[in-house]
Amino acid sequence: MILKKWFSVLTLLFLVTITSCKPKGFIAEAKATKPMKAEKLVRNHYELDKDFKTAYIKADVKYKTPKESLNLSADIRVQKDEKILISIRFFGITMAKGLITPTEVKYYEKSGSSYFEGDYTTLSKWLGTDLDFTKVQNMLIGEAFDNLEQGKYDSSVENGLYKLEDKSSKNMLKTFLFEASMYLIKKQEIQQFDKNRTLTVDYPNHKLYEKISFPTALNIEALNDKIKTQINIEYSSVKFNDELSFPYSVPSSYDRTFID
Repeated sequence: MILKKWFSVLTLLFLVTITSCKPKGFIAEAKATKPMKAEKLVRNHYELDKDFKTAYIKADVKYKTPKESLNLSADIRVQKDEKILISIRFFGITMAKGLITPTEVKYYEKSGSSYFEGDYTTLSKWLGTDLDFTKVQNMLIGEAFDNLEQGKYDSSVENGLYKLEDKSSKNMLKTFLFEASMYLIKKQEIQQFDKNRTLTVDYPNHKLYEKISFPTALNIEALNDKIKTQINIEYSSVKFNDELSFPYSVPSSYDRTFID
């Protein structure tokens, strides 16, 4: 398994995964019928409780490209606003590990004895939008990847969901869809026309864990110049607010790789 393949798995996994150890059942969603002003919709979305310090997540992952299909497992450790550590396992063996912080992205994989260190430029190129730690974390916890309070959006209703569209760039369209009971995000999509890239994240269902609402699974589709990558995430367990360690150490024998 070459470095770039594992890095692409980690890249998309940075956008996913969270659940809880004490779910209270699926949140009953409602359909939107009448349009709502964008400002009110944004305000309602940000009233959702996402207050936690740490999360330790275990997930089952299906990864599919036109050339291959893999069933993986992942452990994700989150220290909110500071760092995210992801370990990818294949048949119980740790094959790759990645660590992201607000300033850098680190990654290594065992089969090729290689590692990568850099900023968010590579992730941004692959996913077709400018990324930073906050955007990645927002996606992970089921919030809009952009700060919606800082943008200008057209508001409408589409297929029973509230829809926000940001058309401020002629080369890019950002779309956010919300259900109508708690204004949970159901889908967010970035289309980058000049690069022929689209990134779509669907949230099929949500549950209430203690006082916190989170998605139960994520479906990610990245289309890059007609090449499609799909990742489906099912959550198995999470513990909130435990004291966590973030072990990450690249063996001295590994070679550094630079990814274009």
